[in-house]
Amino acid sequence: MNKSHNGSPRISVIMPVYNGAGFIRQSLPPLAAMLERKEIIELLIVDDGSTDDSVEIARAMQARILSTNGRLGPGAARNLAAGLAEGDVLWFIDADVVVHDDAARIIGAEFANNELDAVFGSYDNQPPAENFLSQYKNLVHHFYHQQAKKNASTFWSGCGAIRKKTFLAVGGFDVETFKHPSIEDIELGYRVCAAGGRIHLLTELQCTHLKVWRFVNLVHTEFFRRALPWSRLIIQRSGLINDLNVGARERVKALIAALFVFVLIAAVFGILPIWSLGLAFAVVTAANWDLALCFFRRQGVLFALGGLLYHQIYYLYSSAAFAWALLEHHLFAGTPSNP
Repeated sequence: MNKSHNGSPRISVIMPVYNGAGFIRQSLPPLAAMLERKEIIELLIVDDGSTDDSVEIARAMQARILSTNGRLGPGAARNLAAGLAEGDVLWFIDADVVVHDDAARIIGAEFANNELDAVFGSYDNQPPAENFLSQYKNLVHHFYHQQAKKNASTFWSGCGAIRKKTFLAVGGFDVETFKHPSIEDIELGYRVCAAGGRIHLLTELQCTHLKVWRFVNLVHTEFFRRALPWSRLIIQRSGLINDLNVGARERVKALIAALFVFVLIAAVFGILPIWSLGLAFAVVTAANWDLALCFFRRQGVLFALGGLLYHQIYYLYSSAAFAWALLEHHLFAGTPSNP
């Protein structure tokens, strides 16, 4: 493997951009600084058919501009750049992600000191968007990634790096199955592990997520772009894993969420006494205590209560997605194309 003068791998940053001018004004400066410090060897921006001034902004920050010549999606954009990158490690970063200043050094040290194929990190616990769902979504991501095992079985392209030879050997992102941004990074991680590769989740590798989540785009993304295709992937190929938000404890919590909703409905209609609802919520709180503490420490008691209640809704639609995927698998002996 080619390495830089200090023994660290040569890192190429790859960022797909589609009309991301508002994001890359914030996400590119720390990467340009890393390029100046020679912590990375190149900054590749893949324009995916932008109609704003994303390309001009990126070019002004010393980025190398590539183009998909039309709207192909981030997976195809990453694949294009991977084949042209000069580094032996490909560091994928989303346009709405601002990496911390030490990120390149963390990645370089991990690859230099370990025989592994890929690493990824997590969002930090300080998302700038102040609305409830943006805080909730980003804090949940931070919580699960910070609690997960270091030896991972998935990958994350929001802030994840992989050896170029490994990426090319497994065929890159599957953009035929996942025609829209979805779980193509998770599926890539499964293929890397199936080929005998090793992936590390680095809790110290953190970044700030700029995305603003609203109810409609959050539920649509969580159900159609995450839960449903991930359920199909689990059923078809990988089987259940005991990690992140599909682990054994999470499956128990999903059952508790369903029981809580049952008790809520029964209490509202007088089938069960009202005190049973308090008991059910106490069970929910106990089961999700660590997450509730994460919410509380960041945003206080009211946010913690709201986040805990919304998280039960998350468990319901995630469980519904898995049930639907299981039903279609048995009824149709296959899986339709992901939406």
